[in-house]
Amino acid sequence: MISAHLPILQVVIPLIAAPLSVFCRRESLAWLLTFLVSVAAFGISIALLRQVMDQGTLSYVLGNWAAPWGIEYRVDAANAIVLLIISGISTAVLPYTRVSIAKEIEPHNHVLFYTCYLLCFTGLLGMVITGDAFNVFVFLEISSLATYVMVALGATQDRRALTAAYTYLIMGTIGATFFVIGVGLLYMMTGTLNIADLAQRIPPLGANRTLEAAFAFIVTGLGLKLALFPMHLWLPNAYAFAPSAVTVFLAATATKAAVYLLLRFLFTVFGTDFHIFGQALTYLLLPLAILAMFAASTVAIFQVDIKRMLAYSSVAQLGYMVLGISLGTVTGLTAAILHLFNHALMKGALFMALGAVVYRFGGASIDHMRGLGQLMPWTMAAFVLGGLSLIGVPLTVGFISKWYLIAGALESGLWPLAVLIVASSLLAVIYIWRVVEAAYLDEPAAGATAGEAPAALLVSTWVLVGANVYFGIDAGLTTAVAEQAAHVLLGNAR
Repeated sequence: MISAHLPILQVVIPLIAAPLSVFCRRESLAWLLTFLVSVAAFGISIALLRQVMDQGTLSYVLGNWAAPWGIEYRVDAANAIVLLIISGISTAVLPYTRVSIAKEIEPHNHVLFYTCYLLCFTGLLGMVITGDAFNVFVFLEISSLATYVMVALGATQDRRALTAAYTYLIMGTIGATFFVIGVGLLYMMTGTLNIADLAQRIPPLGANRTLEAAFAFIVTGLGLKLALFPMHLWLPNAYAFAPSAVTVFLAATATKAAVYLLLRFLFTVFGTDFHIFGQALTYLLLPLAILAMFAASTVAIFQVDIKRMLAYSSVAQLGYMVLGISLGTVTGLTAAILHLFNHALMKGALFMALGAVVYRFGGASIDHMRGLGQLMPWTMAAFVLGGLSLIGVPLTVGFISKWYLIAGALESGLWPLAVLIVASSLLAVIYIWRVVEAAYLDEPAAGATAGEAPAALLVSTWVLVGANVYFGIDAGLTTAVAEQAAHVLLGNAR
């Protein structure tokens, strides 16, 4: 039955489609192929999530080489929801992409863009679904190399995209190197690369300096990849100068895959019984998460470029995810996974709205936003709703995330932490209000004409805005999956 092969099809279909897109030669055919592949991947991720929720963990061995000697793909609630995010966002963003890149990328690079997009898509799906630690590194590099090219394609509009891509390449390479060194140390101590097998072989080794070094290398490498403060310096420029469609896709997926990997290695590979696990959560991740929430939000307030503002906001929001991880409880992990899903929706919608502004006016600075409430009412309404979700207003997904985070803090007896979560949310009010004030209270620039962006941009944006509201009102499905994922990661799956 084909359903038995869904885990491998999740990765193989986009991987095969990537080189095929080159032979399409025409942009329209390359886009159609990419879109159909994305829809297929989305359908597969939905089927996998349903199977996992009904049957528990799925295991798929490649080439009939049984784990741990062969490569195994494992799907449980923790990575099934991330697969859904990546493929769902991709499907929503591709209709947007075709119109957006027509303005922001030179025509002769369009087919190249879709090839890189499919490679990045393959890498993200692969690193999430694989059950082999070295295979994670391989897919991490596939997605990263494609991402560097996609960011550099923004040089058509702004040459600073080249330096942003170069910085991203250097930082990303350092992160990947740290990660693979850590994996190498684990292999040296255990003789295995299978993630489930590592989880069985590490505990008997007890307190061990080599394992401690592996832990440090892996956490640092993944911290760089997910832009954990203060290792986030590659992210603001990469988001600000990349083509709008690339920014949307990366902001909603790439860092989320890295957060998942951090969860997987912390809680599955090393486990809560690892002797420095509690210290790492309490004295490393928790302080860095709080710093990210406040420092990045404060910097965002003073940004003139709204894409950079939202980029620094992403660093702060990643702080919330790491904060949930640092609590180390079912509620804390549920909050982290919920925010991983919810942030993809809210930040995807916000960057899509900004991309529509870039399409119409060629930029997204605070000056470009003046009077847009009159000129682009539907676009600005989408931005406002996305901003309310980012702040955490009730009836939006942002509220659900903050609610679980605060509940997790109180459950752990850390009431000052709950106060800090609320206080940092107020900083988001300030920088979102700056845009709202310019759009609705200032007059449009002289000569600016009223008119929305093309329907493909607007419809895609409102699809994600609608998801922000829908999953903010009916959060039963997302919370159920996130809670099951938390139990899986903590080793007490139900």
